[in-house]
Amino acid sequence: MEQVYGIHAVDTLLRREPGSIQCLWVQAGRQDKRMSALLDLAANQGVAVHTIARADLDQKVPGRHQGVIADVHRTTRQWDEAALYQLLDDLGRPALVLVLDGVTDPHNLGACLRSADAAGVDAVIVPKDKSADLNPTVRKVACGAAEVVPFVRVTNLARTLEGLKERGIWLYGTAGEADTLLYDADLSGPVAIVMGAEGAGLRRLTREKCDHLVKLPMAGEVSSLNVSVATGICLFEAVRQRQ
Repeated sequence: MEQVYGIHAVDTLLRREPGSIQCLWVQAGRQDKRMSALLDLAANQGVAVHTIARADLDQKVPGRHQGVIADVHRTTRQWDEAALYQLLDDLGRPALVLVLDGVTDPHNLGACLRSADAAGVDAVIVPKDKSADLNPTVRKVACGAAEVVPFVRVTNLARTLEGLKERGIWLYGTAGEADTLLYDADLSGPVAIVMGAEGAGLRRLTREKCDHLVKLPMAGEVSSLNVSVATGICLFEAVRQRQ
């Protein structure tokens, strides 16, 4: 049994996968418009609702629940490499993929997923080892994006990157020592943006698999940005070029 909490995340779950919800726990006495809309949606979807005190909700999850928690059997389709390749083969347009090479902080992963959804990313790929998974914190920070963006955990990231190349997808890795600025790269075609881990950056083998390395222009004393911030910048530069 998993728990999903937060207004946005639960709202998306109700709209996308209501059958996965066993019940909703909502805060007693909360009667604002957002909660009323959520309860109406739950009623329309036939989802059971239980009202409990705020203190009891606080005991259920460690994060800020915003007055609503969903008990769920399963929240996200389990994507594997075969499903990923089928998705990419059927797109009929240039793919936009995000690869996160070892992002371990759940807040960063959630923020990356939120940016990925907003940018129209077709899939987010992470390695199974040394990477955050879709836990309740990730889902809360992602504000519903974790329920809709294909999230693919792969055993061998280098092999998956080769699979992307075989499908004509160019790999653009981010590295501070790169010679090419992000804004000088051609991101208008089928591309995968490859982001490194917090602090350590891209692993050697991942870096070697990339077709190009790019960097963000840094004018101040800070040498790098938070990975979720950098991810958003890179993705929306690709969106800008495609418009």
